[in-house]
Amino acid sequence: MRSLFRQNAVFLTLSLLLALSLGLALIYIPKGELHLLLCDRHTHARDIFYRYYTTLAEWLPYVICVALLLFAKLGEGIFASTAMLLSTLLTQVCKHIVNAPRPVTWFTEQFPDIQLPLVDGVRMNLWYSFPSGHTTSFFAMTLAVCILLTERLSASAVYQRSGHIAKRSYSVSGLTAIAVQLLLFFAATLGAYSRIYLSQHFAMDVFAGLLVGILSTLASYAIFYRFQDKKWYNYRIFQKK
Repeated sequence: MRSLFRQNAVFLTLSLLLALSLGLALIYIPKGELHLLLCDRHTHARDIFYRYYTTLAEWLPYVICVALLLFAKLGEGIFASTAMLLSTLLTQVCKHIVNAPRPVTWFTEQFPDIQLPLVDGVRMNLWYSFPSGHTTSFFAMTLAVCILLTERLSASAVYQRSGHIAKRSYSVSGLTAIAVQLLLFFAATLGAYSRIYLSQHFAMDVFAGLLVGILSTLASYAIFYRFQDKKWYNYRIFQKK
């Protein structure tokens, strides 16, 4: 597990900073004011982008899981699938227990004179706001993919260090790992922000979804990383000829 935190330090550190920033904002800024502050930057281009970008969480993680199960190591596919299933289960259970109102419902009840900036073509949900399921999916899957990619880059760097271009290869692999983590974190953060921008969730919902997604993936990795040397874990359904 130590290598997990070392190899994915950039993604995990940025996620922690994002969670801390949201947590502080939630403490010092009222719920409604914070939402209006974060969602009130609408343009036509942003409306189109976030309207479609947010839907990636509804299908892309499951496509990635199936692809990993079929074309990567079986254990890697099971790890990613478990992370998604666990995060989805925790999110749905929490949603139905809390049954919190979505921004549209909450503002209608608390501040009926305030009109939220809504996006044409987006069906607004009314309840089950906490936590944000899309945010959970975005962070659970991007962290799972991040873990698998950085493991490969780390293994490649170790292998290449035995050659004559050891320092150069190690440096390139390290920079690539950082770039991968930055890209995946940025992708997940955009997905999380899309939920606030579209007024489908409050910042609190996104905060909780981020934590559930990250912790679900870390828990799944803790379960399966010990089996990495097992034959079934390394089995490939489509073996290379």
